[in-house]
Amino acid sequence: MKKLIVSIAAVAALSTAAFAGVQSQTGCGLGSQIIKADDTAVMLSLQAITNGTSGNQTFGITSGTSGCKKTKFVMNERAEEFVASNMDQLAKEIAMGHGESVDTLAELLAVEDKQEFASALQANYNSIYTSQNVEMADVLDNISAM
Repeated sequence: MKKLIVSIAAVAALSTAAFAGVQSQTGCGLGSQIIKADDTAVMLSLQAITNGTSGNQTFGITSGTSGCKKTKFVMNERAEEFVASNMDQLAKEIAMGHGESVDTLAELLAVEDKQEFASALQANYNSIYTSQNVEMADVLDNISAM
């Protein structure tokens, strides 16, 4: 069992070593709360493993706990979870002005005119994605402000 844990930590360390930098790379959640040291790839790996295996990151995102930022404007939990899980794909589709993720977001937000919604998202892309490291809560807040 000890070898398995060490092996998992080693694989995770190798995969996160390429992204070494600030703590935000492991996201929010229990791991980031209880493992404060984030100066090595091993500690970042342990944070990420704990966040991923304990299943608390989604709860933290929707509730604003465990170091996660909750949206200022609560649309609905399903929309929050969807955006959090599909940030990259959604950004690409918003930039293009169409796509399955944009359609799904429109449904979750009960938008009647999906085409107009997609066009508005595309036109406001820079206001929605204000930086490369924008968080889910900010994306939803920025969409609600359009």
